Amino acid sequence: MQWSGGSESSNVEDKRGMGGAAIGGLGGLSIIGVIMFLIQGGDPAEILNKVQQGGNSKSPLTQEQSDNEAKFVKVVLKMTEDVWNDQFKQQGLRYREPKLELFTNSTATACGTGQAAMGPFYCPGDQKVYIDLIFFNELKKLTGTNADFARAYVIAHEVGHHVQNLMGYSTRVDEARQSRRVSKEELNRLSVRLELQADYLAGVWGHHANKQRKILEPGDIEEGLKAAEGIGDDKLMRGSGRVVRPESFTHGTSAQRQFYLKQGLRDGDASKQTLDRFFTTPYEQLGR
Repeated sequence: MQWSGGSESSNVEDKRGMGGAAIGGLGGLSIIGVIMFLIQGGDPAEILNKVQQGGNSKSPLTQEQSDNEAKFVKVVLKMTEDVWNDQFKQQGLRYREPKLELFTNSTATACGTGQAAMGPFYCPGDQKVYIDLIFFNELKKLTGTNADFARAYVIAHEVGHHVQNLMGYSTRVDEARQSRRVSKEELNRLSVRLELQADYLAGVWGHHANKQRKILEPGDIEEGLKAAEGIGDDKLMRGSGRVVRPESFTHGTSAQRQFYLKQGLRDGDASKQTLDRFFTTPYEQLGR
């Protein structure tokens, strides 16, 4: 992926090294949510306890590696800003650029305490994306890749949640969550719809970023799809030794996540009509 030398976003808050032990609530679980739990397999509470006991342990990233990753994040975030400012303008809308915070171990957010164990996430309460850069090492352990486009896909997915927030799709799910008439299984299905839409939006970003800057190189799309495949609910459950239970999915299967990332990359269509289909298509037909 061609990104070196690109402009950097001014919306990054660098708080690396300022975090304490990972304590507190789970806050706004978002893109991969359970990834860091399922990497190790087992009870999330047990894994969080291990994180808490780790205190202010040093990241296995060297300072040079951390700085290079931070630069990468800033360049990719600027690319998302360029794409979504243009896409919103085409629809007669104004795009409000999100902030992105780089943190270590844990950080305070409007959604509760953000923790490295949660993976990257978006908090609609403060309209910020949060990333502990150590996640990119864990991404490789989990999916077999942390290639440039695979990492960019993760960032673009979280920014996709911000786009959803601005366009009102997140509100639909929040309102359903607050309703006592919606079952847990149906809430999970709504979460899957939202996550698959964010995967699609990540693809839309890739489509237009490539048109603007020619960022894609041979093998990039395959690496992105490999990452998407590695974080499907079904694969995560199998990898942690759990029985695959579709009714408990919250992010979608590997095949679904790959399908929508690829579709977004192919079509680049961020129209309301297209995005609405994620909530009008019968659940069983998603990804087909």
